[in-house]
Amino acid sequence: MPNTAVPTLLHLDASARRRSFSREAGDAVADGWRASHPEGTYVHRDLALTPVPQIDEAWTELCDYVLEHQITDIARYREAVRTQAQAAAWAVIEPLLDELVAADVVLIASPMYNFSIPASLKAWIDQVTFPRMSLAGRRFVVAYARGGAYGPGTPRHPYDHQERYLRDFFAGHFAVPDEDMTFLGTELVNSRTDPALAAHREAHDASRAAALAAARKIGASL
Repeated sequence: MPNTAVPTLLHLDASARRRSFSREAGDAVADGWRASHPEGTYVHRDLALTPVPQIDEAWTELCDYVLEHQITDIARYREAVRTQAQAAAWAVIEPLLDELVAADVVLIASPMYNFSIPASLKAWIDQVTFPRMSLAGRRFVVAYARGGAYGPGTPRHPYDHQERYLRDFFAGHFAVPDEDMTFLGTELVNSRTDPALAAHREAHDASRAAALAAARKIGASL
């Protein structure tokens, strides 16, 4: 469990665009939270501007050790470090993991790329994830953007490997219950540039407005 004496928000951005709709929605959540928690600790990490390296063989060795020795206490993971290469891998992991463990709320602002999440976000997930770890007790908020419409009932809903993946991951790897996950976002972003989707511009504008309203409300309520 995080230390809730001083609430902490960890805000991750993953969009390759400096001005993006996922960043816009994520910023609205963060602004709402900061207004409600002026004494809180706000930590921002831009995974696109400062990419997290891909995991390497030493990382797999750390995971194997944690699994073999049935270490479930995150504070004990460093016990797995036994070689110089593993120490180098741990030097990447430790600050990322410390930020994650300290957070009461984890806010992820991410676009959908090719039906899923950006490689920058996946690299961060890989670095901070170990066997049978639990982050129960924390809230996870995802502010997303998508070029098309992928919600329930849409023709492309079966291709949504963004929200579906993150929900499954938070539950399956981090032991976070569904009620501690919130997803909000802007759909049909490509209607602004793709002539084939131009007829859906009004629906996009409505989606964007609804996402920003939800983001402000959710941020203030966290």
